[in-house]
Amino acid sequence: MSRDIAIGHLACAAAYVIFGVNVVVCRDIATDGGMAPIVLFTMRSLVAGALFWLVSLFAPREKVPRGDLLRIAGASVIGLSLPQLTFLHAIAHTTPVDLSVMSTTTPIFTMFVAALFLKEPITWKKVLGVALSFGGILWLILQSTFGGHGASQTEPIGIVYCFANYIVFALYLGTCRNLIARYSVVTTMKWMFLVAFLLSLPFSAPLLPQTAFGAVSARVWWEVAFMIFFSTFVAYWLVPVGQKRIRPTLVSMYGYLQPIIAIAVAIWSGMDRLTATKLLAAALVFVGVWVVNQSRAAAPRTPSETNIEQSEI
Repeated sequence: MSRDIAIGHLACAAAYVIFGVNVVVCRDIATDGGMAPIVLFTMRSLVAGALFWLVSLFAPREKVPRGDLLRIAGASVIGLSLPQLTFLHAIAHTTPVDLSVMSTTTPIFTMFVAALFLKEPITWKKVLGVALSFGGILWLILQSTFGGHGASQTEPIGIVYCFANYIVFALYLGTCRNLIARYSVVTTMKWMFLVAFLLSLPFSAPLLPQTAFGAVSARVWWEVAFMIFFSTFVAYWLVPVGQKRIRPTLVSMYGYLQPIIAIAVAIWSGMDRLTATKLLAAALVFVGVWVVNQSRAAAPRTPSETNIEQSEI
């Protein structure tokens, strides 16, 4: 393995470990932090955006035409604002284990978006994989919401927010890839976070005076710092580093590290517990996603797609 490829693997692994820990961190902030999701999002957008703008002062300048700025603004809405807000709402109404299991279905939603916008075929393997995954999700939902295993359980509204998050982020992945690829990470992120901050400010401004920041514990402030710096700024750097050095299929496999880390940290911290029902539901979801990915691997590719993948090995 070359040094360059090793860096790519380490970058992806580190990014998704951060994302996994972030699930538990955000759960703790949402339940004990005393800050509304929109306030958290405004803080996250402001600080992370400021960091990207600061870095841009030392990076090569890229001119972005007005038309692309408008497109980047749209990408900010479906790639930052809506996904992060629905996630912060979802984690307040679901357990970390349930959210982590459900998050593995994101590639399936992406598949449907690709079929709609990129005309990718839907094969019988994909249909079977979707059926298995949603069978596991349905079982998990029924057991978590109506199983009566304690007070801290997944609520129906949390499930709605979860799937809203997966659908809108899949829409972002399926429609904005070419736009994002035209510019560096710093250029796109500085504009996307600026738009996200400006859009959130009218909604969070009335809540800022009502938020008791002084009553927030030191532990929660450290968690907010982790969410803003590591889960946003650092992770958004690491994923592109991996994407440039290893194949897209390998990058996508690291996505399954996130729920494993989140579940392990949630159980270790006592925030959630893993039952036989959740294990079986998770197994069905993972098998379903694996079947979908097998169908993708077997699908014929165009010469240009083959050249792109070979250039990233």
